[in-house]
Amino acid sequence: MNIEETAKALKELGHPIRLQIFKRLVKSGYDGMPVGVIQEELGIPGSTLSHHLSSLTSARLIKQRREGRTLYCVAEYEQLLSVIHFLQEECCLDDPNYK
Repeated sequence: MNIEETAKALKELGHPIRLQIFKRLVKSGYDGMPVGVIQEELGIPGSTLSHHLSSLTSARLIKQRREGRTLYCVAEYEQLLSVIHFLQEECCLDDPNYK
């Protein structure tokens, strides 16, 4: 993951509503959640939720799949782990006391 991709992911997660959505999707596991359930649980208007989901999708933090008439959102755990790894990969390299 490069710095631009990491910055975009962190930017999208820096919005309180998007962070709340993402945390809820992480909690839901690999099956994800229907958009309607997210909207109901978080009390977000449909158009606002759609905007936030689009932002999270463009940062590759979530993916969406359709099952019949239901649209599901699923956290992209690999992308999340890539962001975490990017932040940790050079931890303490300049510290002579770190082993």
